Parts: sequence; structure tokens; C-alpha cells
Amino acid sequence: MTASFGVRLRAALDAHGPLCVGIDPHAALLESWGLGQDAEGVRTFGLAVVEASAGRVAAIKPQVSFFERFGSRGFAALEDVLSAARGAGLLVVADAKRGDIGTTMAGYVSAWLEPDSPLEADALTVSPYLGPDSLRETIGAAVRADKGLFVLAATSNPEAAALQTARTIDVEAAEDQSVAHRVARDVTWANRSTVFGGGLGPIGLVIGATVDLGERGLDDEVLAGTPILAPGFGAQGASPGDLLTRFGTLAGNVLASESRSILGAGPDRIADTIIERAALYQEVLGG
Repeated sequence: MTASFGVRLRAALDAHGPLCVGIDPHAALLESWGLGQDAEGVRTFGLAVVEASAGRVAAIKPQVSFFERFGSRGFAALEDVLSAARGAGLLVVADAKRGDIGTTMAGYVSAWLEPDSPLEADALTVSPYLGPDSLRETIGAAVRADKGLFVLAATSNPEAAALQTARTIDVEAAEDQSVAHRVARDVTWANRSTVFGGGLGPIGLVIGATVDLGERGLDDEVLAGTPILAPGFGAQGASPGDLLTRFGTLAGNVLASESRSILGAGPDRIADTIIERAALYQEVLGG
């Protein structure tokens, strides 16, 4: 029987620390790596990142859009990267940010989380902003497949703040809370309804490393037992030391995502850069 995503994530974090390497083969990086602006370029790029990451980090996070832009050949390249990563023992978070309702969302789940699917990943980023309840069936399907989700809650892009800090009245709870808090609360409830033995649940949240949790209405209680995917480390401004500053006692549950700060090292230096960055996070956590 396959262990739940939360159990697998906990094991990966304990073994390798929090660093998650983003695979973002945008045009400038392909050029600096001497690769073509085509599907073969993103395939070569992605496979090189997988090779440099294997055995050194907890997870990799391919940004789907950079493969998708090359159509069917780009998706074929992504399939190769995903397969190589999972074969190397890396947890794979597909950063696709899917969000819809009904059968459309079921199709996304089948594509990204169904065992033996060509695009199979360990977890998928999803958007709750058609209403958190729109993800109810998606959460159930992910849990049944021993897969994970990372639900957008408190993202670091400035234009998100107005929505995510907006106040909402929950009739059942009879309390005023932020939209981000409501999303996090529903994820916490979903985790508590699964059996994860007090460890990490299978359903996580995306919380930017440059976000003030208090301003978004988030605290330790609502985030308890919840995996956190935290983009924003490295080139976006957050440092490994911010892992404790931002997340405090929850820092051990965080996947710290870095992309450009690592990928910019180029093909000859990427493995050494990953080792160096991973060591910095381990030092922060006392590992």
C-alpha cells in the first residue's frame, strides 16, 4: 500500500530538508544555458535539473506553463521530466494552478494525479477562488489516490492582497475572517478528516515566503498539520533565514521553493548550488 502524500512529504523533509527546486525553463534561462527555444530545450533543461536535484532535495516543482507553450511536444517533454523525477525518488509538485468545478476539475485530477497517467505527479497546485467548496471532490480524489494538493491561500503577488485579506462572514462559525483564513481553515478540516497520525496531512497550502501571515489572517492554529509550499525564496527576496522568521514553529512543515536563484547558476554549477542552498536551510533548522 502506498503511503499518503503527507507521510511521504514528511519523510522527504526529514531526509533532505525543506528545499524544493523549481523547474522554470523560461526563455532567458534557456538562452543562458545555450539551449533552444523549443520542446527539446525544455526537456534537456528539465532533465538536467532533475539529475542535479536527485538525492539532494525533498522535491522539485515544474512550472507547467513553460512546457505548455510548446504544445504537444512541450507536454511530451514534461512527461519525460516528471517520469525521470519520480524515478529518481523526488517528490514532484506540478505547478499548474488548476481551478474549476465538477467534471472539469475531475479531468484535471485524472491528468495530474491518477497513477500511471503520463503527467502523474505527487501533488498539484490548485486555486480555490471559485469557492473553497469547489475543491471538495478534488480533495477526496487526491486523498484516495494517496496524492497531495497545494491550495493557493496567501500568494506573494501584490495584487492578491486585496482579495486574500477581504473579510467574510462564516454563518456556521459566526465569525469574521479573512478569505485566506477561510481557505486555510477548510484545508485544515480536510486534513483532520483523514488519518495522518498527527503528522502532515495530504492537503497543503501555498503561502508566499514574503507574505506577513498575520496580515492575511493566518496563525499556527489554522495551519496545524498542514504542508506549506512557500515560493519566494531566492530571487524573489526571501532568504533561508526567513524560513523561521515567517513560519516559526511551522518551519519544519515548509517546502521552500527556489527557482531562478538556483537555475541561474547554469548547467555546470547547478548541482553545487543546490548543495550549497540545501545546506543553508538545514543550518537554519538546526540539521
